[in-house]
Amino acid sequence: MSRASEKEALLPLNTDETRIHHRHHLDRIKTGIVVVLLGVVATISLLRSGPTTIHPTTITEFPITLPVSPELQRKWGPYTPWYAAEAYQPPPDHCTVTQANILQRHDARYPTSGAARRIVNALDKLLSAREYTHPSLRFLKEYKYDLGKDVLVEYGAARAKYSGRQAFMRYQHLVGQDDIPFVRASGKERVIDSATNWTLGFAEASKHKYIPKLNVILDENLNDTLDNSQCPNAGDSDPQTEIWINHFGSPIADRLNSYAPGSNLTPSDIFSLMLICPFESVAHVSLSPFCPTEADSDDSIFTLSEFSSLSYTFDLDKFYNTGYGQPLGRVQGVGYVNELLARLQNKPVRDHTQTNTTLDSNRKTFPLDRSVYIDFTHDNEMVAVYGAVGLFKQEKVLDPHKMENRRTWMADRLVPFGSRMVTEKMECGRKEYVRILVNDALQPLEFCGGEGLCELKRFIKSQKYARHDGEGDGRRVLVDARILSHP
Repeated sequence: MSRASEKEALLPLNTDETRIHHRHHLDRIKTGIVVVLLGVVATISLLRSGPTTIHPTTITEFPITLPVSPELQRKWGPYTPWYAAEAYQPPPDHCTVTQANILQRHDARYPTSGAARRIVNALDKLLSAREYTHPSLRFLKEYKYDLGKDVLVEYGAARAKYSGRQAFMRYQHLVGQDDIPFVRASGKERVIDSATNWTLGFAEASKHKYIPKLNVILDENLNDTLDNSQCPNAGDSDPQTEIWINHFGSPIADRLNSYAPGSNLTPSDIFSLMLICPFESVAHVSLSPFCPTEADSDDSIFTLSEFSSLSYTFDLDKFYNTGYGQPLGRVQGVGYVNELLARLQNKPVRDHTQTNTTLDSNRKTFPLDRSVYIDFTHDNEMVAVYGAVGLFKQEKVLDPHKMENRRTWMADRLVPFGSRMVTEKMECGRKEYVRILVNDALQPLEFCGGEGLCELKRFIKSQKYARHDGEGDGRRVLVDARILSHP
């Protein structure tokens, strides 16, 4: 997509309010829906049956079972399928939810193009071995790698659709013909397809009484509060992750090189090979041969404890990429937080970081009169938002040389596939309050008393970092964002 003015960042779909700018996005959305329609018939049959009569906070289990132990899935970091970090707590008896703001990551996908290239390179080295001298590698004689790149897998499309059903079941009391959820998505295909499958699930759960549409797509080459690409000055997590990968990957590389003479695997190759386990498992909905068995037998190429080490790599990556360990990490979440504050207060957006002022100043593209808002994004942007709000603060930085087993910063709990941060506004008597749930876990909000329920005015006041455009950090982002917006 070519760079253009901020106005050209708006790519609404099937909406009566604005014209369609680019037809190819419609084709991509149809493709994303077809993935569900053709790939997961059992799920669709279930969803078409309509919602059951249950308490709106009660959510049934996702009907497709991934034949992988939860213990192993939890070691996949950001590639873990969504799960509830804690049981959802209904609002206090005297409180009623009046607004839900959902920030949701795209669902399960194939490897990105860069990751896929590194996986194939590592595989080529392993498959070029002169022989395999250990039972754990014998499967390689007939193994074929067949994963795609970048886009949703069928399992991910189905889960995105089901999350739309979940949202309807929980927040149906907020929806009306004049109050349909407002949906935005960042411009990557997997994010768009997650959004459209969500809308399909929401509509089916309501028996097509309420049919939300994808209203706005944010071009990732322009100002975009749902993507973290507007700050080239920010560093990355490579220095820290490379230290840890070399630490835990070296003995594994030595072992596999002895089992596969001539392969010459490096620690970085080991990291790439281990990624095949989660990606193949969600793509094929079956246990990949690169995954350990439950018993960690000699037939496993990797052990469960080695996947524990892999999971720490992801924790380091998120912490030092856009988290608290990156000086320009959390400022990349400021734009979204200021949009959230605008919605909570029903006031225009005030922001000078990565918001698109053309879109956010237009009530057709950034309304303030809805009760349910959902924005689809990426995991790195969600981590930045957590930091901008003040969630998941750590007492000390993560050590790239030694894994801290008692850490609370764990990528599988923060940003699994389909992860979501929900900010609920509620009325409790004559006062308005806010609470935040991350993957259904109620956040204590230490900056607001630590009880999980924060008076709205106090919550707004607590967001000083975002309201002040990152307290100086934003100025370093602002220059980069203007460059992106004006080629």
